[in-house]
Amino acid sequence: MTDSLTVRDNRTGTEYDVPINDGTIKAADLGKIRTDEESPGLAVYDPGFVNTASCRSSVTYIDGDKGILEYRGYPIEQLAESSNFLEVAYLLIHGALPTKAEYDAWVHEITFHTFVHENVKEFMQGFRYDAHPMGMLMASVGALSTFYPEAADIKDADNRHMQIVRMIAKMPTLGAWSFRNAQGKPFVYPDNDLGYTANFLSMLFKMSEQKYEADERLVKALDVLFILHADHEQNCSANAVRSVGSSQVDPYSAVAAGVGALYGPLHGGANEAVLKSLKKIGSKENIPDFIKGVKDGNERLMGFGHRVYKNYDPRARIIKKAAMDVFEVTGTNPLLDIALELEKIALEDEYFVKRKLYPNVDFYSGLIYEAFQFPPEMFTVLFAIGRTPGWLAQWLELVQDKEQKIARPKQIYTGDRELTFTPAAERWA
Repeated sequence: MTDSLTVRDNRTGTEYDVPINDGTIKAADLGKIRTDEESPGLAVYDPGFVNTASCRSSVTYIDGDKGILEYRGYPIEQLAESSNFLEVAYLLIHGALPTKAEYDAWVHEITFHTFVHENVKEFMQGFRYDAHPMGMLMASVGALSTFYPEAADIKDADNRHMQIVRMIAKMPTLGAWSFRNAQGKPFVYPDNDLGYTANFLSMLFKMSEQKYEADERLVKALDVLFILHADHEQNCSANAVRSVGSSQVDPYSAVAAGVGALYGPLHGGANEAVLKSLKKIGSKENIPDFIKGVKDGNERLMGFGHRVYKNYDPRARIIKKAAMDVFEVTGTNPLLDIALELEKIALEDEYFVKRKLYPNVDFYSGLIYEAFQFPPEMFTVLFAIGRTPGWLAQWLELVQDKEQKIARPKQIYTGDRELTFTPAAERWA
């Protein structure tokens, strides 16, 4: 027997048999439920898409209740421990782990395309000295579409691959240059003798030395952070990439939309909010009063809880270990002691356990970024660099999905109707 949902419309007394596939019903099937042929069909009102599936995807699997995150079926814990960012990027884009030859070719391609056109450099130098790095990144990513107009041919597989390589390769360059602009420092060109993440650190921090060599523990920690942020299913920015991409625009414009979505404080700014909260607490002695404030509704516990995860965010465990590795190099941060104690209390307190408020990925990532001496406005830029392969994997899946159409949600109109227009001469008389 086929799984189905029987719906009785009490307005008409009519019953409808709605098929259930993969735990979902099609909105179009609900649209067949109507009072008469002239009336509009039934629609679903779902602000924020909290219970609406917009696509079929094989990129990322999340089980929020069990705290599971997998890329293409591989647990995030295994990838963070044993892989590297470019291999994970290959996995997300191609759907399978690379052979040695495939990996070497992939790394070579991306390394070869890290440089950007000199006009892009001039474009970025045109921003004010105090321009937000995320605004610069969003604008420069969008500008790449004018440098590669052939990117508009999204139906050509080879062409798609070329743009994906370019986007992943150039993102660290654009991100580092937006940072250098804010610092008032000259832009540093890529060093293709270095790996992906080490090269990014070189472009960020190199000064007068002949060659910048970052501590391998810092390189590894940042690489792990990129892996943890590489994709996260249909979040706000992935949805933005898919929605804009559904118009069949080039991938640079679609990814620029993702950067724009990540720019918002509710999406990419959570780790900065965690830092502000920890600084506000000030010391371990003040934690009990802070916890009381949270329970009384006067304070917010930033970095705990997640829209998807109702268990310990699997990324949080990994990032906590990365934080410890970073502090071995940079020295401990007083905020770390507050964070550790706050986490310990929250995980044992019935108030938070009952509400399933567990640490999420943002709780420790801000501490790591601050240890690197990144200003808070750079946090989302780092997030965007890591998320780029995920955005592109989502975009690639979208443009090859025959079921997808241009995004055009329904609305419930609440305004006036059939008003009579009065000319200005009469209104203003």
